[in-house]
Amino acid sequence: MKRIGILGVPMDLGQGRRGVDMGPSALRYARLQEVLEGLGHSVLDYGDVDVPVVESLRPSGGGGLVYLEAIRKACLETIETLGQMSPETFPVVLGGDHSIAMGSVTGASRGERVGVIWVDAHADFNTPQTSPSGNIHGMPLAHLCGLGDPRLANLGAEGPTVRFEDVALIGIRSLDPGEVAVLREHGMSVYSMKEIDRLRIPEVAAAVLERFQGFSRVHVSLDADVLDPEVAPGVGTPVPGGLTYREAHLLMELFADAGIVTSLDLVEVNPILDRENRTARIMVELASSLLGKKIY
Repeated sequence: MKRIGILGVPMDLGQGRRGVDMGPSALRYARLQEVLEGLGHSVLDYGDVDVPVVESLRPSGGGGLVYLEAIRKACLETIETLGQMSPETFPVVLGGDHSIAMGSVTGASRGERVGVIWVDAHADFNTPQTSPSGNIHGMPLAHLCGLGDPRLANLGAEGPTVRFEDVALIGIRSLDPGEVAVLREHGMSVYSMKEIDRLRIPEVAAAVLERFQGFSRVHVSLDADVLDPEVAPGVGTPVPGGLTYREAHLLMELFADAGIVTSLDLVEVNPILDRENRTARIMVELASSLLGKKIY
């Protein structure tokens, strides 16, 4: 059994829809800690990173990067808090919008080479130059790979946290033109919904897991919008045609069987847009599948 550390990052500054800052509370209300303890894990909740409310801030940063300094500060606090956990602790970081991953992946990597499995409807691989919206929640993976604004791309140390070849994206079905060009330029491993339909989940999972065999750190960043909106309605950027409930569970179960994942994000749950906390409950169920829950 694992020692698990839960950390909330109630971030809504990386995008424009209110409510996603309540994601950590919704996930806790869905009994995340109790569910994981029921699997035999030892769980400690480290509380929440301090994130200012949007009304207390003046937009800053320029080039569309509004609230950059506040997001950067929250990511640095995330890195610091994760660093206080013991090296064998399995961090589960609760968003909040996906901009928190710049802090969670950097902190969970502990300066080591890290494989990143990005499970999301979107690649989040925009930069300030390519982003149509300027929303930072559409840029975290690019910044983790060293692209974009240096203030966000060098959070842990000089140089990127993640190598291009150490990323696998799963469930992608909405890309901006600028993202497509950059992903192709760097030969990124992208398993779109077309590839999932063609290959099916077991083959996709096997290919991803083979890529990361031997890594001491493997991080899964799970965005609720990878699921079909009929399954998970409580998200700010829904895209039709996503993973089914069963496909998502199978993916997590196969990751659990491999035993190589060392940290996890649960992001983009927006309870204001949800129905009876359904999306938060499903995300807790997926976390439990990743952390060892078995049907039989």
